[in-house]
Amino acid sequence: MREIFRLKIAYKVWLDNNGKAFGEGPYQLLKRIETTGSLHQAAMEMKMSYRKAWTTLKDIETRLGFPLIERKVGGVAGGGSQITEQGHNLMHHYEEFRVEVKESLERIFQMHFHSLGNKK
Repeated sequence: MREIFRLKIAYKVWLDNNGKAFGEGPYQLLKRIETTGSLHQAAMEMKMSYRKAWTTLKDIETRLGFPLIERKVGGVAGGGSQITEQGHNLMHHYEEFRVEVKESLERIFQMHFHSLGNKK
């Protein structure tokens, strides 16, 4: 029996500023905060502790030099988190950047490896 394989490209890309400043994980965390209005809920959805999510965001904010979320302490109406304007701006540019990176890398990959597509 002949085994067929298909090569594909795999990669990770992140923004760096004396260490990882922003990448897919933090992006997904912010997307969930945007949807749920809660850092706690976003962390739970990602199967991450609240402490890890909070520490991750604080570290990123330090590396970037601006806040990503505004936190509201609980009360009668409850607490919550919302993305800052700068956070939304970063997310927007990251979304566009990752699409362009994917398209570019796939094009370059095909240019170099198309002849190896499906072979034994």
